[in-house]
Amino acid sequence: MTVSTQRPVRTRFAPSPTGYLHLGGARTALFSWAFARHYGGTFVLRIEDTDLERSTPEAVQAILDGMQWLDLQPDEGPFYQMQRMDRYRQVIADMLAQGTAYHCYSTPAEVEAMRERARAIGAKPRYDGTWRPEPGKTLPPVPAGVQPVVRFRSPREGVTAWDDLVKGPISFDNGELDDLVIARPDGTPTYNFCVVVDDWDMQISHVIRGDDHVNNTPRQITILQALGAEPPRYGHVPMILGPDGEKLSKRHGAVSVMEYDRLGYLPDAMVNYLARLGWSHGNDELFTRDQFVEWFDPRHLSRSAAQWDPKKLNWVNAHALRQLDPADLAERVAPRIARRGGNPQAADLPAIMALLRERSETLEDLAEGALLFCGPYVPADAALRAEVLDEAALGLLRAFQAQARDLSDWTEAGLDALIKSVLKAEGVKMPKLAIPLRVAVTGQKHTPSIGAVLTLLGRAAVLERLEASLAAA
Repeated sequence: MTVSTQRPVRTRFAPSPTGYLHLGGARTALFSWAFARHYGGTFVLRIEDTDLERSTPEAVQAILDGMQWLDLQPDEGPFYQMQRMDRYRQVIADMLAQGTAYHCYSTPAEVEAMRERARAIGAKPRYDGTWRPEPGKTLPPVPAGVQPVVRFRSPREGVTAWDDLVKGPISFDNGELDDLVIARPDGTPTYNFCVVVDDWDMQISHVIRGDDHVNNTPRQITILQALGAEPPRYGHVPMILGPDGEKLSKRHGAVSVMEYDRLGYLPDAMVNYLARLGWSHGNDELFTRDQFVEWFDPRHLSRSAAQWDPKKLNWVNAHALRQLDPADLAERVAPRIARRGGNPQAADLPAIMALLRERSETLEDLAEGALLFCGPYVPADAALRAEVLDEAALGLLRAFQAQARDLSDWTEAGLDALIKSVLKAEGVKMPKLAIPLRVAVTGQKHTPSIGAVLTLLGRAAVLERLEASLAAA
């Protein structure tokens, strides 16, 4: 299987706005975008909004928001199928005139009866061609009061085959293909027909999509051939499975990609993780967006279903967090701190990010951790005080307090030196002082390095909290 790029490369992502942009759709968009970028082509965004009952403006916006968050900017579009109805109707009229399509007056009940008869004899359930024009055939009288559908006159002989970018050679016997309805009784065109006209008009050269579309492909190819158009090259990507091997669902995390924004994931981390769900470049697990575009080759798309792994996503996101400048992280995390009732301006937020990012997986983790410095002081509860602040601990705290008041070098290095001095003078190990200090000053038993915490809290806050804790003893 080769990747032909003799035609100008033009890919498309064509979601139906019947819900949010889900993970499978986002991955399809990512692969289509990367293919176009790799070959210096054009990436087109098309909104397939002909399902009037299910398509909503909110769903359209959700798709656009998801694409924006992932930074998968189209070169053209978004185009909307509902704005192209006149074009579809003109193509249907041309096909009727040329004999590649025909009016069918069979009612839905009659078509279902045809299918039942086929099932009864073990044949494939299908429309039997009652209204299909054939040389020498006399069609039934046109029934009064019946609005016809328009059917494509599908070829009956031969095979329709293509070399799939992912799956390799695939072929369908044309005798197995039904005469597809391309326009409903009210004249509105159907999905498979609109897709064909759009791909033709937009000169789409390569289509990467989910493998649930494999059965649509021979129908679309035969319609394109009837129109005298060159079909795109197709690549069908296997689905994403949940950690348990079942179809990805909401309980696995199959939610809107924007939910991952809310949960504190970085778009570049999501791009990195989604790219590895069904594509590989050797053993590389972590890479930049530019590297992904440079390395992308559809021949490295997997034929096997990928498996969603939240732990690996967290690992990728944690790595991405550590690559960001602390000032950049601070800007991203500040609104999340404010939503928690904290004050992002209350401390040196970039320094806090530098301290916390080594032990955080998401922006939400960082925001929660930053409340130690940016949120209101919450003293330890009675149980924790009773567990940690015994007489020996209180004595150590008083010794630390006495020297801290006059400490000239209130830095992490200066505070670490002070703590070591107290430990040496009192003849005890680090935990004997560090844990009581944490509990007294932060209300928590576990924090990052105590010297770093005390530095960021500042002399005034530390001494005030120490005084309050010792007074309460």
